Amino acid sequence: MRVVYRGLAAIGLVVAAAATLAVVLPSGPDEVAAGPVTAPPAAPSSSGPAPSTAPSTAPSTGPSTAAPPSAAPPSVTPTAEATPSPGPSLAPGYTAMQALYADPRVPKLTGRIKRMSLASPSRKVVKDRRIGLAVPNLSKPWKSYGAAPFTSKQVLPKTRAGLRGMFVTCPLPTMRQKSPRDTALLAARWTLNHHPEGSRITWLASQPVKRGWMLVYRVEYGKHQSRAAVVVMDGGMSKPGLAFVTVPDSQRKQWRDISRVVAGVRVLG
Repeated sequence: MRVVYRGLAAIGLVVAAAATLAVVLPSGPDEVAAGPVTAPPAAPSSSGPAPSTAPSTAPSTGPSTAAPPSAAPPSVTPTAEATPSPGPSLAPGYTAMQALYADPRVPKLTGRIKRMSLASPSRKVVKDRRIGLAVPNLSKPWKSYGAAPFTSKQVLPKTRAGLRGMFVTCPLPTMRQKSPRDTALLAARWTLNHHPEGSRITWLASQPVKRGWMLVYRVEYGKHQSRAAVVVMDGGMSKPGLAFVTVPDSQRKQWRDISRVVAGVRVLG
């Protein structure tokens, strides 16, 4: 029995010692408690920017399957561009001659238009060295006037209607064509810019001249008209020269000078 009691006493001492150690020994600062690991609490929305571990918003440099911004939606079908209508000015998509033929102000120049007899050339001339041509220096009541924007200019006195005769020279302001006749036609059409609005041309004479072409025509506007002419001639410069004369019906006495103009244009020697 003593042995039994001694054994029980020994066991009791061991149990008591273990309990004492569990109570007396404190937990150290490096001790990790066992159990499930939990995520840290989320930062409140007012605490600042999102943590650096958030996904980047920078655009990807890799291939993308999205359609480029300039690509049209599959359902959109491009429409054909409307063909412009030729008018007083050269419209996109038309050549100069196509625009001329489509202009209702300028009739077709047919073979029925005859030549005209020309007056004797004037001895007095104006030398326009910019275009390489000499043109008649018309007598009174014509007088020289400020040339700009032309290279030479002669005018008649003003009328009550504000119109007056004008004779000018300048480098060709239109496109040069293979045919001198076509070049003169374009020049005549251009002169409508210097006649009243609504003017229309009627051809009176058409014939070649040395190194060029000349046209004489009537310009009608309302109840009035002017007589006019153009001479396009190659004076050896980068562009042909243009001589243009127009006289309103209020100064019809000077219509005879138109023949002197077209007869007197020549290349400078």
